[in-house]
Amino acid sequence: MAFESVAAQGITAKIAEMIAWSDLPFSFAESPGFMMLMEHLQPRYEVPSRHYFTEKALPALFKKTADKIRGLLVSVPYVSFTTDIWSSSVAPMSLLSLTAQWIDSSFALRRATLHVQEFRGSHTAERIQTAMENMLNNWAIDNTRVHVIVRDNAANMKKAMKDMMVPSVGCVAHSLQLCVHEGLLSQRSVTDTLANARKIVGHFKHSPLAYSRLEDIQMELNVDVRRLQQDVQTRWNSSLYMLQSLLQQQRALSVYAAERSLPATLTATHWELMTKTAEVLSPFEELTRDVSRESATAADVIPAITVLSRVLSREEADHGVKTMKRTLLEAVEKRFSDVETQPLYYIATLLDSRYKDGFFTKPVNLSLAKDHLIQEVAKAEERRGASAMPEDAAAEPLRKVKHSEAHSTVDITFLEILQERQSQGRSVSTTSAETQVHNYLSEQTIPKNSEPLHYWRDRAAQYPSVAAVAARYLSAPCSSVDSERLFSAVANVLDEKRNRLKPENVEMLVFIKKNINILQ
Repeated sequence: MAFESVAAQGITAKIAEMIAWSDLPFSFAESPGFMMLMEHLQPRYEVPSRHYFTEKALPALFKKTADKIRGLLVSVPYVSFTTDIWSSSVAPMSLLSLTAQWIDSSFALRRATLHVQEFRGSHTAERIQTAMENMLNNWAIDNTRVHVIVRDNAANMKKAMKDMMVPSVGCVAHSLQLCVHEGLLSQRSVTDTLANARKIVGHFKHSPLAYSRLEDIQMELNVDVRRLQQDVQTRWNSSLYMLQSLLQQQRALSVYAAERSLPATLTATHWELMTKTAEVLSPFEELTRDVSRESATAADVIPAITVLSRVLSREEADHGVKTMKRTLLEAVEKRFSDVETQPLYYIATLLDSRYKDGFFTKPVNLSLAKDHLIQEVAKAEERRGASAMPEDAAAEPLRKVKHSEAHSTVDITFLEILQERQSQGRSVSTTSAETQVHNYLSEQTIPKNSEPLHYWRDRAAQYPSVAAVAARYLSAPCSSVDSERLFSAVANVLDEKRNRLKPENVEMLVFIKKNINILQ
């Protein structure tokens, strides 16, 4: 088979995709096993050299993917982004990410990785600003099309976005982590207990013999044979998972400790504190998972904080749990004090058909949010040239929520708050924008596990101007998890065996891997 034939070019392109998709080294194309396989499958095909893939095949695939993304972005009026900085532990390289998220004309959420480029030198706000502006210019996206950039809470990132004069917000998942550290994990009794727990888990992690004996005890006690989880101190939820794994194996560990020595002793007081800590942190963990989902948007923030605040406000008979909850509530109120007065969050919440106006804690904030939404809808009508007032559709009956639909404390609280709001009356509208907003808010909310974008796809003709605003505000993620997942992909490419990869090759491989589905 001729090397330049159409069939051969197709095979070469697929090999290039496989190299990027499966985190394979460029040398894979010259490996004996792969050469043997290709000889068997297609004897006439001559596999190109690794240099051909590095210099021609993968750059061509990179360009093809980038051109496709440019074509998708050109007609999108508003795009949301996430960004973060990551430093490799195996190579002297720092990378700056930029991921994009938008809603297309069919109300489908689209994503693309735009950059994961080398970021050399000091991480000052000025240098971040310059790099970000260059990246946006590379995709012909001016500031008027930037809906929001989700970043971390570092001062240099905040200043860079402010100096760029683009809307930006901090990562909600990161803020929740700070609440946990400030409100609970910084307490001396908790830190001491975690330190002892960490020593015990480390003992079994580094001793196969000890783990083998613990597994024998687990089988003798007829309990689940599970490994203990080591925590990462920078991630509070990993500390929760460590505590839960120890609590699950309390009986087995007690038997082990009676027979053999451990590097630390867990007293009855320690076990009680671990139980209380795990109980109090469980709602945080559930909500952190919720706001870290790929489908999570800015609309999820106000409901999450309202639910969390109510859970933490509930009276407890146990004084220890009560104290923990109080300190955590204070941290949440401090970190999220202005969440109901930020337009990104309150308009997105109103436009999410699962939430609407059900999770605002202060009437004045709700009134402000509705007024602002009506203004945005009126602007959308002007842009659309809409003049006819939509028919005043009858509001659907309110959906009765049942506790049987809930499966956790968070779910039960969510339904309670929604039911309270649905029992309240709604205002009468006069203008076209007010009519659309009123009719939309008067409809019943959809179930929590439903897809709000499907709702807007089906209602776009009924509420065209409201739908246009929804397409803008529901495009915004509420965390920078997209960038974190991106850097996880980078870590699979730039590892100890390939720590000398050029930054441009790292970006090319990761760009193709993260965006390959766009070509399908």
